[in-house]
Amino acid sequence: MVHIMSGLEVNKILAAIILAALIITLINHTGDLIVNIDHDKKQETAPKIEVSEINDAKSVATNNEKVIEPISTLLMNASIESGQKIFKKCGSCHNYKKDSANKIGPNLWNIINRPKANVEGFAYSKALTAIGGEWNYEELAEFLYKPKLYAEGTKMNFSGLKKVQDRANLILFLREHSDNPVPLP
Repeated sequence: MVHIMSGLEVNKILAAIILAALIITLINHTGDLIVNIDHDKKQETAPKIEVSEINDAKSVATNNEKVIEPISTLLMNASIESGQKIFKKCGSCHNYKKDSANKIGPNLWNIINRPKANVEGFAYSKALTAIGGEWNYEELAEFLYKPKLYAEGTKMNFSGLKKVQDRANLILFLREHSDNPVPLP
């Protein structure tokens, strides 16, 4: 015998579906009220970390050669205040105050013209240790552009600073955190 659903049973099923949709909508709106989200307004919930494009016009890697715009000419007009704001991206992993402890990353006090990978008590990656040399203005700018491009295998998980002016501002800010700041180029 074939059982055909009566109109009442179909109505019950449709009512259950509509009720479930209403309950989900009500829960969604209640959650928005509790969390106080304004969907019309852009809210920053975490620091923005800029990700550079692969085909960035200012830094194109061709034939294993990287070309990154120099910062030396921008340092004279760079802003320490802007650099301090940019450092907030770095501050969760690095200190910049004299004699302060290392965090996830090494202390950045007196970083300009300091030998690379030399902060006592910090375990650097083999990639960065192997590079050697000192952190001059341009080397630091190149590293900050994209750390993993500068030192493939570095432990630093930061995508980098795409804008050359941001790098100049940050480096000028870091330059000031020294007993004897290195003269500008």
